[in-house]
Amino acid sequence: MKANQKTPHRQIRSQFQGKRHIPVEASVFEEGHGRAITWTLHAKQAPEHIRETWSGTSWIVEVSAIGTRGGKPFKATHRFLTSLRTTPEALLQLVRERWSIEGWHWIRDTQLHEDAHRYRGNGAGAMATLRTAALNLLRLAGFQSIRAGMQAVTHDITALLAMAMRKPEPSSS
Repeated sequence: MKANQKTPHRQIRSQFQGKRHIPVEASVFEEGHGRAITWTLHAKQAPEHIRETWSGTSWIVEVSAIGTRGGKPFKATHRFLTSLRTTPEALLQLVRERWSIEGWHWIRDTQLHEDAHRYRGNGAGAMATLRTAALNLLRLAGFQSIRAGMQAVTHDITALLAMAMRKPEPSSS
């Protein structure tokens, strides 16, 4: 629930403030890619006034991510309504997967300005495929930063072609 939806955001936030009993909790620690983050999920059955307004809602959820990114302190809190009936651990995993997708989209928009493009017909799908291939090539070439990778190959067709011709290393699984 985004803060621009003032009333429901306030209603959900208030359910997790103070010393209220929160019956459902799950937590997981994740380290890698310059991040060390503890994800914590709190959930409780949606109060009657929320269930009346948002038909089908069974749970209100608050997920906090606290830790460091790139050596700097990081904290984010998001709130959700859901009709899913699953374990807290499974719900936390779904939220983390969703943030992973959003993170990928953020890279595509900030680095490749994907949302600004106005392709029509098959052009949109073709360009999305090319952008995905480019991002994957940069990652396979070892670039931790998409921006640094793009700067390294933008005016160097030889480096770009070498990346495209590179054979992936066999996985260790």
